[in-house]
Amino acid sequence: MNRTLLIAGLVGVLAVGGLGAAAVYNWVLGPTLAPSAPISALPLQLASTPSPALVIPNTAGEPTAAPTTTAAPAPTAAAMAAPAGGLTVFQISQAESEVRFIIFEELRGQPVDVVGKSNQVAGELAVNPAELSSAQVGVIRVNARTLVTDQDRRNQAIRNRILNTDSYEFITFTPTEVRGLSGSAAPGDTQTFQLAGDLTIRDVTKPVVFDVTVTAEAADRLKGSALATITWADFGLIIPDVPFVANVGDTVRLELDFVALAK
Repeated sequence: MNRTLLIAGLVGVLAVGGLGAAAVYNWVLGPTLAPSAPISALPLQLASTPSPALVIPNTAGEPTAAPTTTAAPAPTAAAMAAPAGGLTVFQISQAESEVRFIIFEELRGQPVDVVGKSNQVAGELAVNPAELSSAQVGVIRVNARTLVTDQDRRNQAIRNRILNTDSYEFITFTPTEVRGLSGSAAPGDTQTFQLAGDLTIRDVTKPVVFDVTVTAEAADRLKGSALATITWADFGLIIPDVPFVANVGDTVRLELDFVALAK
């Protein structure tokens, strides 16, 4: 009788242990949801009297022009048919763009820069080459479910444990101010400036400033890059303990290489 009970108890322990291991595996390395759709830009609604970074999202997440102190007259049909203030709207091309994060880790005693990347980045901007200070930038979105590194296990851990992409599919950057952009530009000219805004990762939003470089390769084509450094702990992110990883850097470098085409 005692032997029978002992065997039954061992079977029960093994069964519970197996279920626990499966639960832990799914929590860390289990499957995650695929992207809900190809990335698309939130439409940029131009202010009738442009000024730097007047594109602010409303509570529904759609971009809208910031209010002015005086009411603007109703636009005429001709004005509605033309770009506001001579602005041309450009849209990020996924085929020629890439967003990346870079974080240091010590893997099996060796220093490694882990790079995660995706081309699922979208956004719109508007530029008048005769008056660069009137430039407007819309919300930049990245589909976090598409970020990949050089290891599948790391990808799953990032999606399940760090970014929780099943619940938070998109990382967004909402510009609030363009700094240091003025004068005029011709095709071939390169401009450097800063773009300040609010970065949202999961359910945490923090102010971030990107250093931006843009070259007008043609009247209908812009090519540029944007760089910023954040601290992952500031966004409430938790890096799980992983065997063979002795150390993880405190900061994350964010990079965007983009081509934007006139609509």
